[in-house]
Amino acid sequence: MFTGIVREIGEVVAAGEVLVVRAPAAAASCRPGDSVNVSGACLTTERVESGHLHFRLMPQTIAGTTLARARSGQRVNIEPALRSGEPLGGHIVLGHVDAVGSVSRLQRQGDSAMLEIACPAAMMPYLAPKGSIAVDGVSLTVSKVRQAGFAVSLVKFTIENTTLGNLRAGEEVNLEADVLAKYVESVLASRAERDSSPLTLESLAEKGYL
Repeated sequence: MFTGIVREIGEVVAAGEVLVVRAPAAAASCRPGDSVNVSGACLTTERVESGHLHFRLMPQTIAGTTLARARSGQRVNIEPALRSGEPLGGHIVLGHVDAVGSVSRLQRQGDSAMLEIACPAAMMPYLAPKGSIAVDGVSLTVSKVRQAGFAVSLVKFTIENTTLGNLRAGEEVNLEADVLAKYVESVLASRAERDSSPLTLESLAEKGYL
């Protein structure tokens, strides 16, 4: 589990099925088998060597995240897994990418910026003004919900300490909806399915009416 608070900006050294990232700070405390959030995707550390983290990308990660298109020299957001007793500074982030979005615009506003992202229709039910979302592993608050996407505000610290401040229109980003929203949807869908079941003598008997 993660919080969406980036601890280090790493650099991709090798891309492909095996992803190698230079991240000295994370590597200093990571061991093989540890989970690390790499730009929004939870990966298992396969090897740690000389400040570099080695990950093997699974087919689902390759198919459903931007890491399949990672390139040497690319900067990535790094967050080691949350440890017991550490503050939950952002929101609960699992590192399970729900969709890949596309940057519509990054508009600077003094020391801050407004980032607009287009996303698949399947993501829209999880978006709410002032709700949480993770963009490339960064915990953010939704500022506006638009017809086919959303906008988030980036403060100076986020711009300087994550990769988001260098995004350009058309670039893809990993998106993870707030897990609480997904649980609410699951509960409501389950209730709707149950309530829409046909009324029969058998169902009335099961509920104790007969």
